[in-house]
Amino acid sequence: MTRCTVRSRCWILFVVIVSAVPALASAQSLVYVVRHAERADGGAGANTMSSAPADPQLSAAGVARAAKLAETLADAGIRAIYATEFKRTQETASPLAARLHLGVDTIKSADSAAVIASMKAHHPHDVVLVVGHSNTMPAIIKALGGPEVTIGDNDYGTIFVLVPGTGVMSRIRF
Repeated sequence: MTRCTVRSRCWILFVVIVSAVPALASAQSLVYVVRHAERADGGAGANTMSSAPADPQLSAAGVARAAKLAETLADAGIRAIYATEFKRTQETASPLAARLHLGVDTIKSADSAAVIASMKAHHPHDVVLVVGHSNTMPAIIKALGGPEVTIGDNDYGTIFVLVPGTGVMSRIRF
């Protein structure tokens, strides 16, 4: 290989690396994504979000799961919490928010892009929790660079842990 070719390849590699750094540097250090805890009305099968969604509170099991989530993530370094406008997501986030003395930033369930934009604008280097729904979490996870996921109607006990921009994701059952 000639010196010119080696320099060209090194220069191209340098440009690619430098171009990627700002995207990763502006991402959160870690994002936890969870589904709301169990609903008092029996779950998603009782009333879908696509047709005039009901806004039930958490069931007793859901309240217990929200408390367990707060205990599980209490020392995770979370600096921001997002939840949709529904009671079940707000009630899932509330115990951890109270424990950490944080507010819960409310996001529209139909606008997954807004939560991503808000995290980047307001919490670019923080550890963040997002409480969503089985039909909104896959888009949020994908927008953060994670893989395609499907969340079952009865799956209330999975924490998705993502390192934005890297494609690294883990699932924790709680």
